[in-house]
Amino acid sequence: MADKVLDRRLAPVQQQSAPLRNKIIAALRSAIETGVLEPGARLVEKDLCEQLSVSRTSLREALRELQAEGILGYIANRGLSVSAVSTDDARNIYRLRSVLEALVVEQFIEKASDAQIDALERDAEALKKAYRGGILEQMLSAKRAFYDRICSGAENPIAFDMISRLVLRTSSLRARSLVRKQRQQQSIKEIDVLVQAIRRRNTEEARRAAIEHVDHAARSALGDEAMPG
Repeated sequence: MADKVLDRRLAPVQQQSAPLRNKIIAALRSAIETGVLEPGARLVEKDLCEQLSVSRTSLREALRELQAEGILGYIANRGLSVSAVSTDDARNIYRLRSVLEALVVEQFIEKASDAQIDALERDAEALKKAYRGGILEQMLSAKRAFYDRICSGAENPIAFDMISRLVLRTSSLRARSLVRKQRQQQSIKEIDVLVQAIRRRNTEEARRAAIEHVDHAARSALGDEAMPG
């Protein structure tokens, strides 16, 4: 997996129009998602400030927000670290994801225009291309764009935020699953089934495809015994 990660350091934050805190949070989320910061990794403020090129005050604001979300936590004798997730918690996270993703798929079918479905199909093609390439960062970016499109069309940004937070809690498990060739090939087929059902506006089939996609991801990440059914 190491050869699939493009850079093991955090990139400096570009201080542009968006609030700096949000940019720092996005940078830290990306580092956790891609494995640059692994579960249990101790966060040293001096090092993070240097790598991100930000002040300690701005960094601490971002760290407090991620801690409030449960992404970061304190470990005795180590200080602030990336939170690790138990198998039981991971199992629950995947089950919650399956419910949320089925919901937004249903809402997308109800509200999206034909043009939005066309755009989703283009995102799906980009996602399948990323799966074939097998580079973790590209797969994560394409998946984020794909589900952002669904949640936007569903007019449910709250669900997108919730899904993003749940995904981040299982980032190390998710990365381990995504880099498996067998899972990549399986995911390509699952995305095809999902998008075809959406194109036909077949709500039941699309919901089932969304749930199966998350269930299979959980099985890949946690083992076949992790999910029932």
